[in-house]
Amino acid sequence: MTPTTAHSRKTWAIALFAGILLAMRIGIARSGIAASLDGQLRPALLSFALLLAPLWFFGFGLGEWLAQRLRSPWSRVALSALLGVPYLVFAFPAGSLRWSITVVVVLLPVVLSATLESSASTRNLVWQDGLVLGTLAAVYLFRLFTPAWPYAGLAVLPKLYVADLALYLYIVVRKLDGVGYSLVPSRHAFLVGLREWVYFLPLGIGLGTVLRFIHFHARVPPAMSLLISVLITFLLVAVPEEMFFRGILQNLLETRLGPQGALVLAAVLFGLAHFNKGASFNWRYVVLATIAGIFYGRAWRVRRQVLASSITHTAVDVVWSLWFK
Repeated sequence: MTPTTAHSRKTWAIALFAGILLAMRIGIARSGIAASLDGQLRPALLSFALLLAPLWFFGFGLGEWLAQRLRSPWSRVALSALLGVPYLVFAFPAGSLRWSITVVVVLLPVVLSATLESSASTRNLVWQDGLVLGTLAAVYLFRLFTPAWPYAGLAVLPKLYVADLALYLYIVVRKLDGVGYSLVPSRHAFLVGLREWVYFLPLGIGLGTVLRFIHFHARVPPAMSLLISVLITFLLVAVPEEMFFRGILQNLLETRLGPQGALVLAAVLFGLAHFNKGASFNWRYVVLATIAGIFYGRAWRVRRQVLASSITHTAVDVVWSLWFK
């Protein structure tokens, strides 16, 4: 990549990020979420922007840039504490600061970073990975950070916190090879992502209908609603989940189970992560999410591109939410 191309890419990344924040601000105002925040819209938006920034800019090379410059293990561990800042910029102005939460959101990244720094492996799955990934999964699945942003309209913020932490741990600290975390547009990623979606579509619709999990709704959504659904699903659902389950988990599992075993186990774990959506144990959701996970994993491993599996994931979720939910 030439210096001119790199500069142009950074400029576009910043401009698109600003555009996304503006679109989110307008969407929040129109959706009525702002009214539910008890006057805390500004700190909520700032916290959201700080949480979205790593997820976005790591996709344009920030993670690798940090990994190259933070050569001391202790500098990487110390910097991880800044991942708690988005909570502080929300809670302090809102008057909801809790010291117990502050300690956890600041120290958890430090402890997990130090755990990974203790590993001598840069490629194979080791026990430190199991401990770190298990902790991240538990924090997210059991919604342990929901009290940090105690408004229904901010439910995605704890998820972004966990996603940022996972990215920092495995791109900057662990320097894991083959994650494939890039949001730079790619024709190949787009085509592979759509291909796997087309492969999954008849199976997903057929099995979903048999299991009575989906019900078709014949309607034509407004173009703006469709675009908003695609943007939100891609950024806040598909990219964080694909980064974790494919770029990190399936990637590491391959070192122990091989490509096929890793594909299946990552898909099963992805399916099980949907156990609490609605029912006490929503087995229909688990089954369909597991099968979808196979196709997401296939998309990722063609060239180890999180963008490809995120496109498949986005297409599946958008079609389901607009026409079959």
